[in-house]
Amino acid sequence: MQGTIMGVLLRFLALLAIASSAAALAASEAEKPGVAPAPARAEGEGPYPQLILRGVTVINGTGSPAFGPADIVIEGNRIVNVRSVGAPGSPIKPEDRPKLKAGGREMDLAGHYVMPGLIDLHGHIGGAEQGVPAEYVYKLWMGHGITSIRDPGCGNGIDWCVSEEHRSAKSEITAPRIFPYVFFGQGRDTPMTTPEQARQWVREMKAKGAVGMKCFGYRPDILEAAFDELKKQGMQSACHHAQLDVARVNVLTTARWGLTTMEHWYGLPEALFDDRTVQDYPA
Repeated sequence: MQGTIMGVLLRFLALLAIASSAAALAASEAEKPGVAPAPARAEGEGPYPQLILRGVTVINGTGSPAFGPADIVIEGNRIVNVRSVGAPGSPIKPEDRPKLKAGGREMDLAGHYVMPGLIDLHGHIGGAEQGVPAEYVYKLWMGHGITSIRDPGCGNGIDWCVSEEHRSAKSEITAPRIFPYVFFGQGRDTPMTTPEQARQWVREMKAKGAVGMKCFGYRPDILEAAFDELKKQGMQSACHHAQLDVARVNVLTTARWGLTTMEHWYGLPEALFDDRTVQDYPA
């Protein structure tokens, strides 16, 4: 009996500790210094009213074979035409190719391959603790074909992250597109204690420019209110179901609330149990 009571007490203390630490982390995210914003773009050309990539081989990402040669027409930051202009080994008829508009640019890329930009759904820009400049991180992503990233947590603060998002969208910096997912509770000096506080926080983050929320876990009624408000605001969500909090909220619970994505597969094994809440841990 004594061992059972001690086990219950230890589990209670563990849950209390994770709740306190999660709240402290949320508050500290807005306080700790972040990295410097990326410098203004000094390389590259354009944008142009029209850009045509001539003679490329296209890998479209659907699993179908590559095809080409093809001309890709880009206007207003959008691909407006991908036209097959021949077959390997056959001559290309100039009259069949898309016409270049005034002020546009064309690039002869025969022998080169083109594929859609990759999307990193869990890409931390990093902060001062990592000691890596944002410019380096951005260019590392771009150099590996990643053209869009979702920053889960906005470790440099929501204002910093949204500012970088806007600068990237205007091509003021060399960076992928950025989708800011703010950490649950970021910007608050005290933990949330009511569902209405969670709803108000979501609305405040939407006003600041966040497109989603990232969380580890929290008191279920408060977290459920946050997810409900996210849906009302047209926002999305990501959850890293922390091991010390997954006994209260696993991925099945958050999925029913409207979770967009689970992170690192945490919370899934616990959702598969039908005879226990969490796995057995050695004493």
